[in-house]
Amino acid sequence: MSDLDEKRIAVVRRHMALEITHEWDAVIETFEHPRYELHGPGAIFDGEAAVRSYFTQSRIPFPDQGNEVISIAADAATDTVLVEFWLTGTHLGPLNLGLRTVEPTGKAFRVRMAASFQFAPGSDKIVCERPYYDQSSVLRALDIL
Repeated sequence: MSDLDEKRIAVVRRHMALEITHEWDAVIETFEHPRYELHGPGAIFDGEAAVRSYFTQSRIPFPDQGNEVISIAADAATDTVLVEFWLTGTHLGPLNLGLRTVEPTGKAFRVRMAASFQFAPGSDKIVCERPYYDQSSVLRALDIL
């Protein structure tokens, strides 16, 4: 594994740990350009203001949202780090599902997910995080579906 691959893996681990502790300024610093593409709901948050809004809105229903890395690997040929992880949290705030709002249930969830982190060529700065998941998996885990 190259030094750059090792640096990229360390950046992803730090990025994910900072998301847990809500250190948003430090999370933003891991990006060359902040961008999330959520493969599940199909939402895209491009630019710092949009990404910060995503952080705020996603933590309203799940303020203790966390992640536990299962596996992580770098692919130098595609400037990507791939991560498999457990997404965890507790439903402690209102959850908006389109026109319906689900009041807090106090129930916890733990669902398996994957994400790719795209890096700028030759850099250890992220240009896009792409989480892949079935958005209904959290709802099923909370007995909302």
